[in-house]
Amino acid sequence: MYLPKHFDETRPAVLLALARAYPLATLVYQGADGLLANPIPLMPDDTLSVLRGHVARGNPLWREIGAGLPALAIFHGPQGYVSPALYPSKAINGQVVPTWNYAVLHVHGQLRAIDDAQWVRALVDGLTAVHEAERARPWQLDDAPPAYAERMLAAVVGIELQIERVVGKFKLSQNREPADQAGVLHGLAETPLGDFMAAFETPGEGP
Repeated sequence: MYLPKHFDETRPAVLLALARAYPLATLVYQGADGLLANPIPLMPDDTLSVLRGHVARGNPLWREIGAGLPALAIFHGPQGYVSPALYPSKAINGQVVPTWNYAVLHVHGQLRAIDDAQWVRALVDGLTAVHEAERARPWQLDDAPPAYAERMLAAVVGIELQIERVVGKFKLSQNREPADQAGVLHGLAETPLGDFMAAFETPGEGP
C-alpha cells in the first residue's frame, strides 16, 4: 500500500479501535485458483496479535488454508469524496483538486483453520457478546434451542490469523493547511467520515 508519511498511523490503540469499530474485514489469500477475497467479521485480541473469526463449512477457504497460509485482512474504516469546493484556498489560488479521504488497516499474518467444536463455541459466544453488548436485552446462543444451536455451530469452522505486521493509513486531510482542514470538517459534518475526522484533535493524531 502506498503510504506517505503524513498518513501513516502506527499507534496500536488507534488501530485496534478501528478494527473493533469496523470488524467486517476483507480477507485475502492465495488460493488454488489465484487470489481470493472473502468478507468476514474478525475479532482482534487486546494486543492486536491475533484475529479470530469463522466461515461456513461449505466455504473452501478453511480447507485451502489448512494448518497455515500467508493472508491479508483489510479493515475498511469511514471513507468519502472530498470536493475542491470545501477548501477555502480554492478562492485564493484555485490550486485544488478532488480527493478521497479514508481510514484503512492492513493486517498481515499466517492464517489457519480450526475445526474444533469447543473453540468455535467459545468464539461464537465471544463475538455475540461483543456485538450484542449495546442491546437492552442481548441475545446469546443459549437463547436458541440446544439442538438447533449445535447444528449451527457444526456448520461453521474457525479461522485464526496470527499477526506478523500491521499497516494503518489514515488519509484525513493532514497534508492540507489548517483552513482547508476546517473546511473539509465543516463540509463533511454529520457524516461518518466527518465524525471520524472530528475525533482527531490535531493533524496526525488519533481519536
